[in-house]
Amino acid sequence: MIALHAQASTVTSSGAKPGQTVQAAPPLVAVDGLRVSFTRGNREVQAVRGVTLEVAPGEILGLVGESGSGKSALGLSLLGLLPTNPAPKVSGSAVVCGVDMVTASPEDRRLLRRRHLGAVFQDPMTSLNPTMRVGRQVAEAMGEGQQVVELLSSVGIPDARRRAEAYPHELSGGLRQRVMIAMAIAGSPALVVADEPTTALDVTVQAQILDLLRQLCDQLGTSFILITHDLGVAAQASDRIAVLYGGRLAEVGSASELFTASRHPYTRGLLRSRLLLDTDRSRPVATLPGEPPDPRAYPPGCAFAPRCPARTEECEVSPPALSTLPDGRQLACLHPLDGAAADGLRVVPEPWEVPQELRDAARAPAVVINEAHKTFTLRSGLKRLHLQALRGVNLEVAKGEAVALVGESGCGKSTLLRAIAGLLPIEQGSIEFGRGTPPQMVFQDAGASLTPWMTIGELVGERLLEEGLSRRQRAERVRAALALVGLPAEVADAKAAQLSGGQRQRAALARATVVPPGILLCDEPTSALDVSLAATVLNLIGRLRRELGMAVLFVTHDLAAARMVADRIAVMYLGRVVETGTSDELCRQPAHPYTQALLSTVPDLGRAGVRIEGEPANPLHPPAGCAFHTRCPDAVEDCATRAQVLVTIGREYPARAVACSLVAPAPTGGADGRS
Repeated sequence: MIALHAQASTVTSSGAKPGQTVQAAPPLVAVDGLRVSFTRGNREVQAVRGVTLEVAPGEILGLVGESGSGKSALGLSLLGLLPTNPAPKVSGSAVVCGVDMVTASPEDRRLLRRRHLGAVFQDPMTSLNPTMRVGRQVAEAMGEGQQVVELLSSVGIPDARRRAEAYPHELSGGLRQRVMIAMAIAGSPALVVADEPTTALDVTVQAQILDLLRQLCDQLGTSFILITHDLGVAAQASDRIAVLYGGRLAEVGSASELFTASRHPYTRGLLRSRLLLDTDRSRPVATLPGEPPDPRAYPPGCAFAPRCPARTEECEVSPPALSTLPDGRQLACLHPLDGAAADGLRVVPEPWEVPQELRDAARAPAVVINEAHKTFTLRSGLKRLHLQALRGVNLEVAKGEAVALVGESGCGKSTLLRAIAGLLPIEQGSIEFGRGTPPQMVFQDAGASLTPWMTIGELVGERLLEEGLSRRQRAERVRAALALVGLPAEVADAKAAQLSGGQRQRAALARATVVPPGILLCDEPTSALDVSLAATVLNLIGRLRRELGMAVLFVTHDLAAARMVADRIAVMYLGRVVETGTSDELCRQPAHPYTQALLSTVPDLGRAGVRIEGEPANPLHPPAGCAFHTRCPDAVEDCATRAQVLVTIGREYPARAVACSLVAPAPTGGADGRS
């Protein structure tokens, strides 16, 4: 039998209050020299390279870093869930609750997981059994009947008794993730590893999940390891943050220390790539140069040296050891930065240049959507239900203009994009295009949208078949399109599976723009990317639309990204546009209560905004009046009966419009107020 760790009830330094006596507690997690490597194609892939780390009882530790840095491999090691066929090479130790997960037997690992560990993964649909009701799945982790209902209620699931009888596909993404968290905390585990638990969620649900993690940590004393590529999420939820690069720790410290005075050049680079609501929009986002190292062939010295502006010859000899500084933080760098050194190394991109022809054509429409309606018919037993995805959308995008569509999941953003692309017909209204080639679409998962058995050159050249070009001319155009998105000519001979995530996204953009479309439709192209890669893709889209003179309609749940990439933002709620305005004005002075709540939920260090209560209204049965009145803190009786229309505010171009009678009453006489 194994000796299981008793959960500490004393207050640790991470949760101590001023003036309170702090009793030292042994670490819940103690990792020492952990190394994990996999064999892929007869080559060794080094995922974790000598990590030493501790997690205290009742602490939330954020693990951040670019894709491939070893975050998930470290988390799976602590859970004892590394793949077994083929088995990886593992050395060092990873002691969790007194059990070394490296040397423990499979039976002991299972016992530890059942009694003291929990896990939350990125996509709950792949973790939940689609053939079982969620209540039964929770019951397998803990108890029956009323215990299940109480547990679901404790993680903020409304009407928990009814939702326990639902299947996973009948719940929203946020509710499915809450079910996963309920299963993870059943039995009050000592440690929960949450691997990208908010990546696929919109900002309001993300804020609720982060609040929930903090509440569970405070109330149950559960420790969390929060794996994320979103620095804002890590800053808001974590007590400490560990930055991983190339399978090694680069810097470890409190969230406030790392965000206000980080000393590793890599941490500084990540922070500069982070998008904020006050980031300078007049120029591209500062990004990390180069690419992360190949885990099959790390350089002999510091893995970050090839990308580091402060590197010296000494950095290229051997990897720097992780050392503890006088202030308690840990750092693996031979040349730590201070404030003056960081300012001297900072590279500020040149401002965007807008071609004169774009300024002259700014008012010519690229696409005009007028009263667009789209309804999906669903079957429930013998009944037919009608889901109203679009309920009279009005929107105009000018030539060369970028407009961002934001809103919670299910508000109709992607449906509108697919209708504009011609992938979905609309029942009422119209979609009219200005002069130019048909629209092109870039999807969230570039890998899934690129045909796997075709080379990138064939995929990009496919759009040139109707241009009347010779084979040689097509090859030249393909090379030019790849160069425009920053890909070398040899990528034309590669297939999608041979490219990195960032390269696949660039290839998808090359395919969409090899014949410049009148409007480029982007459906969440950066939501699954790490912070530096997301900034690179946003810069690329910004440059392409300026150089090629095309309009962009950009769907995202990231309001900071929307502000950065777009000239205007349109906010959608339950199939309708409820507010439009220039990016700066809308983010600085939101008018609609829904827009105010969305902006308040953007995660950042120390941010505690106003949370939107409740779930979005059911599109199968939209409420009368303003659809947001059931959740609006400012709602009055009239909001439940009076239909809200977009009313133009001011006379400047582009017009500001809002659909809220409390902010902008509709004109009398039946006018709908649309510009």
